[in-house]
Amino acid sequence: MKTTIKAFEHIYRQGKSNDGKSFVIIPLAIFTSFLFLPWTQNISTKGKITSLYQEQRPQKINAPIAGKIVKWWIKEGDFVNQGDTIAQISEIKEEYLDPKLIERTQEQLAAKRSVNQYYSDKSKTMEAQIKNLQSGLQLKIEQLSNKLKQLRNKLDGEKAELKAAENDYLLAKDQYERQQKLYAEGLVSQTQWQQRNVILQNSLAKKSVSENKINQTLQEISNTSLEQKSADQEYREKINKTEGDRFQVLGQFETGKGEIAKLQNQVVNYTIRNGMYFLLAPQKGQIVQAKRSGLGEIIKDGDELVTIVPSKINYAVEMYVRPVDLPLISRGQPVRFIFDGYPAIVFNGWPNQSYGTYGGKIVAFENSISSNGLFRVLVAEDPKDREWPAQIKIGAGVQGIALLKDVPIWYELWRNINGFPPDFYQFKVEIGTKNEK
Repeated sequence: MKTTIKAFEHIYRQGKSNDGKSFVIIPLAIFTSFLFLPWTQNISTKGKITSLYQEQRPQKINAPIAGKIVKWWIKEGDFVNQGDTIAQISEIKEEYLDPKLIERTQEQLAAKRSVNQYYSDKSKTMEAQIKNLQSGLQLKIEQLSNKLKQLRNKLDGEKAELKAAENDYLLAKDQYERQQKLYAEGLVSQTQWQQRNVILQNSLAKKSVSENKINQTLQEISNTSLEQKSADQEYREKINKTEGDRFQVLGQFETGKGEIAKLQNQVVNYTIRNGMYFLLAPQKGQIVQAKRSGLGEIIKDGDELVTIVPSKINYAVEMYVRPVDLPLISRGQPVRFIFDGYPAIVFNGWPNQSYGTYGGKIVAFENSISSNGLFRVLVAEDPKDREWPAQIKIGAGVQGIALLKDVPIWYELWRNINGFPPDFYQFKVEIGTKNEK
């Protein structure tokens, strides 16, 4: 019995002080302190590696022209420099099969230029002919004008002669009438009367001759005026005809210029096309994903042949966020990354304290939703953080953690219990890369 009581006292330690409160207070204090530790709100998402610049992303090399593959100069996996030959293509279109196509087109161009030069010379000759006709017209008009002046002067002289003849006639008539009266009275002889009659007839004849001369001169003036108008019309018709012929030649000349320009365009096009028979590497990189194989395979213009991956790349990460998280994203915002194939230890609430993560900063985000229902965000390497691994490749997977505002743990628990979104926080924009182009 005594032994049983001692054992009971030993088990329950009756009559001794109890220190069990410390086992409750200490953990409670620790838990309470833990609630006040800082917690980094974040948005977790997945993405893949890309490049900041379009020309540094994998590039498809397409066939510039339709043709037939004659020779491959590379194979998949080869590294090439800018300008290296990738493949050789031959023609399949009948309009380009002539090996001397450029030479023959140049001959046609030279012949057309010669013909056009003839048209140019003919146009100049006809222009000179028009000037000669205009000069001939002017000379002819001046000649006939001078003739008209001479005829008018002659007419004036003949009118003066007619006036004198009329005066002589009137005088002779008056003398004849008086002589006739005297002869009737027997005062003069018949011979004297006859002499006066002869003088009268001679005066009348002179008057008639002067009148005839005046009429003849007037007729010559009229004929000369008609001749002047006829000469003007004749020369005008010749000038107009020559000008019409000249315009026709000029039209042929301009048509020839258009044909020359077309032939020049063909020569340039054929020359450029000849340079497309050899497919060249647009930049330094590695050849991958050959879409065509073998020799003699027919390809169309625009068909994809191979893909080239540039050697120099400024890497970036493209990740996608939900529409509800888009208002929390801003340029310059820090992001932590876990690259596929690189081990890391991640503390969700303390991404900056995680091991094996890499830093980045958001440089851009799209304002239009992608086909997957998410918004695309582009993140560049943070120049102030550790360098990204040199072994990463475009297209590799990435897990991203976009860092938001630092809050106490109790606040984060309270926010999640109530279903509230993370706090909006605007970051100061400080964007840069370690390897700028």
